[in-house]
Amino acid sequence: MSVAGIIPARWASTRFPGKPLALIAGKPLIQHVWEQCKKARKLDRVIIATDDRRIARVAEAFGAEICMTRADHPSGSDRLAEVAKKLLRTDAILNIQGDEPLVDPALIDRLARTLLGTNPPEMVTAATVLADPLALDNPNVVKVVLAKNGDALYFSRSRIPFQRDAGNSPVIYRHQGIYGYQRKFLLRFVRWPQGALEKAEQLEQLRALENGARIRVLIARDEAQGVDAPEDVPIVEAALKKRK
Repeated sequence: MSVAGIIPARWASTRFPGKPLALIAGKPLIQHVWEQCKKARKLDRVIIATDDRRIARVAEAFGAEICMTRADHPSGSDRLAEVAKKLLRTDAILNIQGDEPLVDPALIDRLARTLLGTNPPEMVTAATVLADPLALDNPNVVKVVLAKNGDALYFSRSRIPFQRDAGNSPVIYRHQGIYGYQRKFLLRFVRWPQGALEKAEQLEQLRALENGARIRVLIARDEAQGVDAPEDVPIVEAALKKRK
């Protein structure tokens, strides 16, 4: 059984154009992500999928495997699927966000093992306990509710579950944007049209739930700080210093 880690990287970001090449502690952002992925033990290969030659040249210079993709993909999963079609001997695919330089290699390995285990789900992702009360009503923070077996029931930009009674305090989970797919499932997934829930929330994982797929959710201990905007760069640099 073979697992490939793919890092989608595009130049055109509304809030941070050229983000993959933004320097963080002296290295491009995409290199930090790639180096974390290379520390994982369960990935047979790590590929940077990009539609931009500037990103490709820099990534090739630090030794990464590159796959050039079309520029018109509507989502990261569609970009992954273009690469996955060529990986005929790969059984599972991990989608590692190109803007999370602190992604945990141990979490990557947990996701890979889940996809390769007994009775594996078609899709797997991760979540952490949401500790920041200010994030509860932040639509940029995606929340997830779970079934008892650890599968996702629903993802939302709204606060879920709703707490009707003050004495009832359910655990609220924050979704982390790292995904794993069975390769065959990924190729089916991108052929499905967007459903009403995905269009409403602008969350592509809802397409899987709307079509009856299982998404296993692994609970992670640490929440990796991502880079969404330029002001996140000094925060990540400070976090990198603490890890040394």
